[in-house]
Amino acid sequence: MTDIRAVVRVEHPDIVLTKTVRHDRSSRVKSVSEAGTDPTSGKFFYHIESSDFFQFEEGLRKDNTISEFERVIEARDEEAIYSFEYTDEAKILSPVISAANGVILNMENEGNAWVITVWMPERTDLAHLWDYAQQNHIDIDLLRVNEYASLGNTDAGLTDSQREALLLAVESGYFEEPRDATLSEVAAELDISQPAASGLLRRGIKRLIVSSLMDDREKANE
Repeated sequence: MTDIRAVVRVEHPDIVLTKTVRHDRSSRVKSVSEAGTDPTSGKFFYHIESSDFFQFEEGLRKDNTISEFERVIEARDEEAIYSFEYTDEAKILSPVISAANGVILNMENEGNAWVITVWMPERTDLAHLWDYAQQNHIDIDLLRVNEYASLGNTDAGLTDSQREALLLAVESGYFEEPRDATLSEVAAELDISQPAASGLLRRGIKRLIVSSLMDDREKANE
């Protein structure tokens, strides 16, 4: 099996937070992939940069994709962490990616559009994302894609413990939104503490991203 890391650009006014970033042009939004989401809470965490958080929150109140929001880490140097709950009107790509056994590695805004980096077990699994986009009138472009040996068969700089933790987290549904497994459940399966499990996942995701970026740089220099 050959897995892939793909970077896609998507645009639609009802993708979560799109109206907010349109209201606050200074804002930059980036997903917090390692946040310990409670699978029953429906809360999703993002790192926000803004020169005016009053304007950002004014945009949130007018955003039809957001039902509730909370600033969980106060703004410092124009940065903060927020949690959001989505409305039924929000177009959410993560369930489609999760249904294809994929994982969102990163998501951040680019003006009114969103650039999403995903890992998927097979290139053909991207078809699920394209089908959803077509059915929901979402503009989607494939910016780049890299193929790798399967996560289970390549190191990508991963330790055995990091690889085991990532595979177990994927299989248990830890990366789905909302999550089907909590961090404590993943830790229990690994027979380690919750902080240790969090560290393995965080470092493993970082190694995958770094490895992918290095491959991109090497190909660009060829």
